[in-house]
Amino acid sequence: MASVDAQESYQRISGEGSSWAANAIDAMRVNVRQFGITVDFNPSGSSAGRKNYLNGTVDFAASDIPFQFAPEDGSAPENPAPNSYVYIPVTAGGTAFMYNLKINGQQVTNLRLSGENISKIFTGVIKLWNDPAIAADNPGIALPARRIIPVVRSDGSGTTAQFTGWMAKEHPQLWGELCQREGIRFNGSCPFTSNYPSVGGFVSQSGSLGVAGYTASSTAEGAITYVEYSYALRAQFPVAKILNSAGYYVEPTDQAVAVGLLAARINNDRADRDRYLTQDLSGVYRNGDARSYPLSSYSYMIIPTAIEGSFTENKGLTLADFVSYFLCEGQQQAEVLGYSPLPVNLAAAGLEQAQKIPGGNPRNTTTATCNNPTFSADGTNKLANEAPQPQACDKKGADQCLTGTGGASDVTTAASSGGSAAGSSAGSGGGSQSGSGPSGDSDTAAPSATTGEATGLTGGGTPVVAGSPIDLPAQSLPASTFALMVLAAVLVLFTVLLPPIIARQRVAAAGAPAAPKRAERLKKLSASNSRQGIPKVHLKSPFRKGTRVTPPVVGS
Repeated sequence: MASVDAQESYQRISGEGSSWAANAIDAMRVNVRQFGITVDFNPSGSSAGRKNYLNGTVDFAASDIPFQFAPEDGSAPENPAPNSYVYIPVTAGGTAFMYNLKINGQQVTNLRLSGENISKIFTGVIKLWNDPAIAADNPGIALPARRIIPVVRSDGSGTTAQFTGWMAKEHPQLWGELCQREGIRFNGSCPFTSNYPSVGGFVSQSGSLGVAGYTASSTAEGAITYVEYSYALRAQFPVAKILNSAGYYVEPTDQAVAVGLLAARINNDRADRDRYLTQDLSGVYRNGDARSYPLSSYSYMIIPTAIEGSFTENKGLTLADFVSYFLCEGQQQAEVLGYSPLPVNLAAAGLEQAQKIPGGNPRNTTTATCNNPTFSADGTNKLANEAPQPQACDKKGADQCLTGTGGASDVTTAASSGGSAAGSSAGSGGGSQSGSGPSGDSDTAAPSATTGEATGLTGGGTPVVAGSPIDLPAQSLPASTFALMVLAAVLVLFTVLLPPIIARQRVAAAGAPAAPKRAERLKKLSASNSRQGIPKVHLKSPFRKGTRVTPPVVGS
């Protein structure tokens, strides 16, 4: 970091905005205190952060989307002064779908959902967890007939903008129908919005902590929300695995996000200062890599490039060093915090932008001195290159991994009848049919009829175990075995009862005096007590006449 002289010049700075990035920003704020840097941050949401940055009440903003000059949803336009700011990517991660669901009192931790079913849930089309469409995603578990409670943001949110932007791009018909029903501004297509529409049966909560806290509460069984992956980790709750274009269900781990963002298109037009380093995620949504998470994205810091209002050069010095630490050393904590370290292209561009902060003199100016775990010395994306392939049981089909996800990765979900199957008939169809066997394709590997051993897993991965009932033949006991059992019972009785009888006979033979009767004992005890009496004790009373009592002093 900066020299001692520079540390003495540090001035407290403040920021506001993205709750999606808040867990990462809070961790970095704590880390830089050792260098004499103090940063305040209010996770009020991306919309509020951009608004208060424009009002001059904070020194920087954090936002999941850039300034909205002409919002398609009809909200007020945002008009920052030209050449007064730049975007710096700071956190990458996945928009996760945290849920609270149980089967017979046991938490479900391996839920899988296609993008279409996610959109149907958050547009109110699918209302029950045992809907056949969801059952088709989950052939290994019998989901309950419980009402789905979608939990959405009540405040202006970049997370909402990211999520609705994905629905508008990937499932425009479903999102468009909701727009029309709820009266959202509609010009040929339904745009993304930072303010989720009010829908009957949905629950609205403020901030990422609000939606995560509600979903994790004991009274919210059946709830599901969209929130940054780190919040599910902190709440120790699972997240749904989402189906990607390669046909695999994937959760938003740091490696899955790193792979997903390889398909992001970054605006590298330096002449377009309003959009430079902003993201186009269309390629991420349909990334054909089996390891990628489809709702991967990153958030920005919006920082000043001119001295205006209360922003000073000393604040610029502080902000530049904070950003430098965030982009380099700070990224080492990304995985444990539930984020993904920034790839080399974004880190390099961010360091370049940080040098435009007035008064700044950051230690890291290029990736050569940047200790970022995502890339190696030659600039290759190490995290994405080393990302493992998904397990065979994560592929769309008749198998389903039983291992947990997110903050419940150590909790395994017990296998049960496929889909929403019920009853005892041997149905072999989808979730809406009755039967006790797993639903799925006809080439499903079946367990051994006698051992229950999992088969058909030559591709590796977590075993998916199913079992077949075995009828045990009835057997009668031979006469000799029955006689031995009776004899053993008689010997036990003799062992317990015989010793006390023998002891009584020995005492009687020795002529021991009989115990006095109960009445005689009580008579003797009464006579003894009357002779002893109760002693009289006289205590000197402080309240007798003629006795002066000094009251205690209170409050001394």
